[in-house]
Amino acid sequence: MSPHNLIALILLMKQLAMIIIVSAEPPFSCNPASHTPPYSFCNASLPISQRAHDVVSRLTLDEKVLQLVNGAPEIPRLGISAYEWWSEGLHGVSRHGKGVRFNGTITASTMFPQVILTVASFDSRLWYRIGQAIGREARAMYNEGQARGLTFWAPNINVLRDPRWGRGQETPGEDPLVVGDYSVSYVRGIQGDTFEGGKLDPDSDHLQASACCKHFIANDLDNWKTVNRYNFDANITQQDMVDTYLPPFQKCVQQGQASGIMCAYNRVNGVPNCADYNLLTKTARQAWRFKGYIASDCDAVATMHDVQRYSKLPEDAVASVLKAGMDVNCGSYLKKYTKSALEMKKLTEADIDRALENLFTIRMRLGLFSGNPKTGMYGNLGPKQVCSTEHHSLALEAARNGIVLLKNSPDTLPLSKTKTPTIAVIGPNGNTTETFLGNYEGVACKNITILQALGNYVTNIQYHQGCVDSVNCTSIEIDEAVGVAKVVDFVILVMGLDQSQEREKHDRVELGLPGKQEDLVVAVAQAAKKPVLLVLVCGGPVDVSFAKTDAKIGSILWAGYPGEAGGTALAEIIFGDHNPGGRLPMTWYPKEFTNIAMTDMRMRPDPSSGYPGRTYRFYNGKTVFEFGYGLSYSTYFYKFVSGTQNKIFINPNQASHNTPSGEVLVSGFGVELCEKVKFTVVVGVQNHGPASNHTVLLFAKWDHTGSSGHLIKQLVGFERVSLGAMERGEVEFVVKPCEHFSRANEFGLMVMKEGSHSLVVGDEEYIIDIVM
Repeated sequence: MSPHNLIALILLMKQLAMIIIVSAEPPFSCNPASHTPPYSFCNASLPISQRAHDVVSRLTLDEKVLQLVNGAPEIPRLGISAYEWWSEGLHGVSRHGKGVRFNGTITASTMFPQVILTVASFDSRLWYRIGQAIGREARAMYNEGQARGLTFWAPNINVLRDPRWGRGQETPGEDPLVVGDYSVSYVRGIQGDTFEGGKLDPDSDHLQASACCKHFIANDLDNWKTVNRYNFDANITQQDMVDTYLPPFQKCVQQGQASGIMCAYNRVNGVPNCADYNLLTKTARQAWRFKGYIASDCDAVATMHDVQRYSKLPEDAVASVLKAGMDVNCGSYLKKYTKSALEMKKLTEADIDRALENLFTIRMRLGLFSGNPKTGMYGNLGPKQVCSTEHHSLALEAARNGIVLLKNSPDTLPLSKTKTPTIAVIGPNGNTTETFLGNYEGVACKNITILQALGNYVTNIQYHQGCVDSVNCTSIEIDEAVGVAKVVDFVILVMGLDQSQEREKHDRVELGLPGKQEDLVVAVAQAAKKPVLLVLVCGGPVDVSFAKTDAKIGSILWAGYPGEAGGTALAEIIFGDHNPGGRLPMTWYPKEFTNIAMTDMRMRPDPSSGYPGRTYRFYNGKTVFEFGYGLSYSTYFYKFVSGTQNKIFINPNQASHNTPSGEVLVSGFGVELCEKVKFTVVVGVQNHGPASNHTVLLFAKWDHTGSSGHLIKQLVGFERVSLGAMERGEVEFVVKPCEHFSRANEFGLMVMKEGSHSLVVGDEEYIIDIVM
């Protein structure tokens, strides 16, 4: 065959393959066309638990073993389709994982801002709507035959403990309450539940898509110096475990009703997470009543033998995870060694059956054993629901409401639309869309850079990258950049990080701007006619103390990784079409914080060694910007509305198990008493400026913070309020003393002590006395 004919044949085959993909039906089991007998597991009128048991009982041992890995093959003799467990949907249906492809009629998906920026909106309804949109697009792609699974391994709800962590961008920040609330909103949205929850029956086939709480637990280090996530053994006290590391996962499971959990690579106090019976079974399944499936992080089981040397033989690793409560292995280890582990009597077939029943239960809850999904309750979702105008508008709303104004000297922002004839955009992130997406991205529906978006306001725009090698910035064209800055009316510097600086498998070792970015910013600012705007595109925090104090840098905006609509959102904020209202969901630490070992898992400070602790709840060192910080083009005043309760009486006779320190175990109060002492706080908010959305954060503080293990303060609640120009509004918060005024003691038990506590909003403080 001639080369010309060969090329023509290859092109024809590609076209035929595309036609097959485009016209493919979604994969599902119990297809009448397969001419299999009417097995009980195909009877949708039976309880799912009964059907799952039935299907497992019909499998041979070899068939069972092959179903224990993420790429589960079809079983033709039973009419069971293949299934891929590994898909990603962190902030949009992703191209990562193995379950989704963009090579059919659907070629893109809506790319919402990276999670850390979305959470800066402190708007739980917005989080829910984003989860809902991702779930719809996921189901639409499945219906179109472009997905081989509906189990999406998100959200990432590890608390952002260290600012250097490369995956901090994926998380909802450093506060366990916020992280947990985000997980609930996202999970309910993607799975097809209502915002309030409770709609989904766990024994129905009504899951829109399946969410997975990850990484269980304390997986917040990827690759720092000589330590990586595979060999790291996290040493965690019971105190920190109870009040920091576990609560987000408990909320994700109990309130969100997540149908999946992923166990993490690392060990905790010597035991690999995926082999920890106390964690997976006693805590998640028994204490929290988790009903879903548990997946390993990819190759985590192999890591137990190959890297950690926890397991002497591969069969020991397989046996330990199945006995601990894990169900499916991302990887091939269970496929290779489960049968030999059984032959060596390291596990029983009942251990395998337990895992398989959990797995088939989820596939049935997704409606994949109840006929063609295109005729089911989500059958109407298709290409029109992907990249829709509604979803793009939602991505724009999320970027607008998440972007945080960190500095704004008088007369800097917003810019005048009529008095700003020329602009220069300088910096490595000024003309990029790829950086805006962050990691675990998909193929964006629309792409617009900040440079392009500013063209809607100004016709005369000049651009210079400034850094020769993008954000690494080891070399700068300083003379050219300064020359551009001198001839325009206003300069916008778009600096920061990208995935070369922070990502999975790559933590930072420094907290400053990379390379010579700071030199470039300072030089351009000095040359510019007016104080400049510094836009920071990054997930993790950056120490820009130099810019805070430099009068030539008039404003600073943190844009996170703002997604497909990020350029538009930034332009709207810069020119005043949107009033920024985002708040930082994490502490911004100074550069010296890198002197602290990233491997130190302690949350609380240690005065004897100078260890400052971590996160706003415990950290006692200097900050660049505090958790919850964020400016606005408006000024707001708060006031606690009169009539708020200022004494809480807890009858000590109703409480039991007093501790030697005079504290009382909250578990001794009982549910009834804790419910009885709940009360409502009303905060008045006055807007002294233009109309805007505004976030109100309510904190609790203690009068005995010097005591060992006490928090400095902690978030009680947050509400997003919309106020017109000069308008006043009120926000209600429910205060739960058993939760908000208690702490974990050194044994991991929640305790409370009588005395004064404070509720704080802005500069307003309200004293509440606990009387026992």
